[in-house]
Amino acid sequence: MAWRFTTDKPVYIQISERITRSVLSGEYKSGEQIPSVRQLALEAAVNPNTVQHAFSELENDGLIISKGTLGRFVTDNKEIIETCRLRMAKKIVEDFINDMNQLSIPKNQIISIIEEASI
Repeated sequence: MAWRFTTDKPVYIQISERITRSVLSGEYKSGEQIPSVRQLALEAAVNPNTVQHAFSELENDGLIISKGTLGRFVTDNKEIIETCRLRMAKKIVEDFINDMNQLSIPKNQIISIIEEASI
């Protein structure tokens, strides 16, 4: 089944974010090979060039590494993975706060909402 994409950002970024989440959640483990460009393009129902663009972004971030004809693998570098985790967490929080600000919800009420929703 094809992946679902939104119109608010480029597809290659959404693919990159999805792969990042897969790494951070442990779906793709440190040192593990990830699916090929062609495999992901078929799965996501997108052009292989779009997946290649996403992979290039992930390689620039250091999250995945290319081993030539062997394929691409998740980095073994725990520091890079943790940096990506923190970057994604900050982005999620920033998006949440922006949404709350658009609703004109004051800071103390935002904190209260978070406390009520916490596990």
